[in-house]
Amino acid sequence: MPKPRLIVFSDLDGTLLDHESYDWSPARPAIERLAASDIPVVLNSSKTIGEIREVRERMGNEAPFIVENGAAVVIPPNCFESPGEQVIRFGAPRREVLALLAELRNEGFEFSGFADMTAAEITRHSRLSEAQAELARDRIATEPLLWLGDEDSLAVFRQKLEAANCRLVQGGRFLHAMGEFDKADGVRFLLKKYREQNPVCRLVAIALGDSPNDQHMLEQADVAVIVRGVHSENVVLPSQSRAIRSLKAGPGGWNDCILNLLIEYGY
Repeated sequence: MPKPRLIVFSDLDGTLLDHESYDWSPARPAIERLAASDIPVVLNSSKTIGEIREVRERMGNEAPFIVENGAAVVIPPNCFESPGEQVIRFGAPRREVLALLAELRNEGFEFSGFADMTAAEITRHSRLSEAQAELARDRIATEPLLWLGDEDSLAVFRQKLEAANCRLVQGGRFLHAMGEFDKADGVRFLLKKYREQNPVCRLVAIALGDSPNDQHMLEQADVAVIVRGVHSENVVLPSQSRAIRSLKAGPGGWNDCILNLLIEYGY
């Protein structure tokens, strides 16, 4: 039986990138094996277009990518026969999210978002460089928040967002206020594209994540890899899902699980 075509979808912070240092080098052996086998690695993150472009350049990654927790898919030139770069959006623009947050702040809810912070302040909370923090501030549909109130007011805040067709998602460091889309929207869109590109070949989707905002992305995959991290114990998949939990944290766990799966599928 011919081996299937593999597609890898991966979260970044805490998964492919170390939670503290943002280093991906422990995953280099698996990344190189994937590249040698022409297996695309689709980065799917809360990061912005500019941030992910920078990461892709360091990794030599040329696959499409999904930004801001599923707000948009970016298709590079010459991918899927597209002559130029395409940005396919799934959610309400950031200005609408910021307008709603301003209303809630006026009601007394306490938080600080990226729109409120300078690049230097974002650096203090995230360990990004100031140049990286500037890229992180340039968003199209979501707003990362630091919650300054208590847990009871946070629960009410979530309810207010939901009543306005928005939601709050826990990421590795920040809460993310966003519209009704998630990382799974981009996964579904790209899987359809890859299937149309080669409808005969069996496709196996592998997804890797470390926190609850990866939940729906992981559920879309044939194989879900939950990478050990700060919030990974809060990720619980349906019993019918094929799920693997890494022993190591971050990119080290990513590397081990991908190498094992490559052997299993004949690569």
